[in-house]
Amino acid sequence: MRLLIQRVKKASVHIGGEKTSSIGEGLLLFVGIEEADTEEDIVFLGKKTVNLRIFDDEKGIMNRSVLETGGEILVVSQFTLHASTKKGNRPSYLRAAKPEISVPLYEQFCVILSDMLKKQVATGEFGADMQVELVNDGPVTIWIDSRNRE
Repeated sequence: MRLLIQRVKKASVHIGGEKTSSIGEGLLLFVGIEEADTEEDIVFLGKKTVNLRIFDDEKGIMNRSVLETGGEILVVSQFTLHASTKKGNRPSYLRAAKPEISVPLYEQFCVILSDMLKKQVATGEFGADMQVELVNDGPVTIWIDSRNRE
């Protein structure tokens, strides 16, 4: 499972011209799920996400987590995080999980994050054509892959 995490001042998702989800300060998570992912991956990445110290403390040092700041989280599915560009110029998405695997894991990841954050996370719509708008704060962008834990 791969996450692209962006610290944001605000973020929103539009589908069909309508705003369907939005947050203020917090984290925008783009989530890519592959066939081999399990509940262990989503728990690992959930804990990592809510405890990641990428928000400034009173001294201006990135030393606080989204839990400590009371920030919000917006989760957007993005199978293209598993694109392979090794061969040719057209990305291959063979590692991205099919919906029957990825949808339940995505939904479970959102529930786990909500439980850990102690408030509801905002979401995109799995498989929809979404327009994501954000104001990156910093900018701070972090890439985490549950296959690279060491």
